[in-house]
Amino acid sequence: MELDELDYDLPPELIAQHPAARRDESRLLVVERAGGTVRHRTFAGLPEELHGELVVVNDSKVVPARIPIASPRGEVLLLERVEGDVWEGLARPTRRLKPGRRYGAVELIEHLGEGRWRLRLEGEPAGETPLPPYITEPLGDPSRYQTVYARDPGSAAAPTAGLHFTPELLAALDVERVTLHVGLDTFRPVTEATLEEHAIHGERYSVEPAAWERIRSATRVLAVGTTTVRVLETLARRGPLAGRTELFITPGFEFRRVDALLTNFHLPRSTLLALVMAFAGVEETRRLYELAIAERYRFYSFGDAMLIL
Repeated sequence: MELDELDYDLPPELIAQHPAARRDESRLLVVERAGGTVRHRTFAGLPEELHGELVVVNDSKVVPARIPIASPRGEVLLLERVEGDVWEGLARPTRRLKPGRRYGAVELIEHLGEGRWRLRLEGEPAGETPLPPYITEPLGDPSRYQTVYARDPGSAAAPTAGLHFTPELLAALDVERVTLHVGLDTFRPVTEATLEEHAIHGERYSVEPAAWERIRSATRVLAVGTTTVRVLETLARRGPLAGRTELFITPGFEFRRVDALLTNFHLPRSTLLALVMAFAGVEETRRLYELAIAERYRFYSFGDAMLIL
């Protein structure tokens, strides 16, 4: 797949800078794959669109991972706990940082390349919410970059399809949980000439045996977000109940456990957009994105959602 097939033009004003006033007031574009029928809803209407699907969410919690460095002025962004107080993270300005040196609560151990470091953190993460770079306005309430069901700390970015749920909405659905700790590689743009050349790094996941039994035997499964899809399709290929997944879902992929997908609108040239194209079809995804832009849907992390049935 050529890289330019993952491109589209988005007016900058459609990049959401703030979440909706109420989580379930965001808009919901509903599409039925078996005919292409489209409906425009608000997210609060999600239960009315479902027909007995088991709704599977990713309950990973975003850690306060953005830690400022005073001298030289910069920051560390925690990506993943390796073991105990040892983490992997991004640090800048990398060229002015030295292994073996302490910068506040962070001691840099080894430079791994491309701005990545193995590091030691004193205590638990106590930095700022790691908002994506396209969100340039401050977030008044950090809890709005967490799902209401988040419980297992470990993500460097929120599984954003879940940000639309309220406790009341969850109570109206049949819900099961999995955990995948989101790393920045999920969102890293594809820069190679073709999608097949892009390397996706592994992310840690875990699923309780009883949860997987419910998911495995469900008549229909709705995956909330691309991270949930990666977990379910890894397990459907006999992956262990806990481990790392490097599953890279691109057009032509055979889905074995996901029957419906709830997702936000993703960045161009991203592996997330490739996954949506794999599920809905390349041309159909382009049509839906063009429609969402024409209808002024809000895009990316704090934007609106799409339900593909």
